[in-house]
Amino acid sequence: MLARFDPFREIASLRREIERLFDESLFRPELSDVASMPLDVYEEGDNLVVKASMPGLKPEEIKVEVRGDVLHIAGESKKEEEKKKRNYHLREHRYTRFERSVVLPAEVLVDKATATFENGVLTLTLPRSETPKAKAIPIQSKVGA
Repeated sequence: MLARFDPFREIASLRREIERLFDESLFRPELSDVASMPLDVYEEGDNLVVKASMPGLKPEEIKVEVRGDVLHIAGESKKEEEKKKRNYHLREHRYTRFERSVVLPAEVLVDKATATFENGVLTLTLPRSETPKAKAIPIQSKVGA
């Protein structure tokens, strides 16, 4: 028996295969060597506050930089020394690296910024730099010159 060609059935089949590939490869966190780092960025008075979850890291393993209006946070936990005498059945504690850059809604005064780290949460308080007030520029007409 011959089956009639149905392009819509073929497209649906292709779509299912593409979705399966995405589910199995791109979105599995264990395939990436950089862990996700959830961020909250909000305004509090004249400050921008950034909270970043970085579980398992120590303050000395975190690096924070601001260049212009871009905040870059990176962290790296040191790999535990592997002991040859252990026969692991499950091993999930390992080297972890976090990295994230975000464009801030305003430039900040880096010299006056503060950072605290408590219970795996990095909190940055970044005072906003004063934005210059708009100044009108008079326009001169050159009619009849």
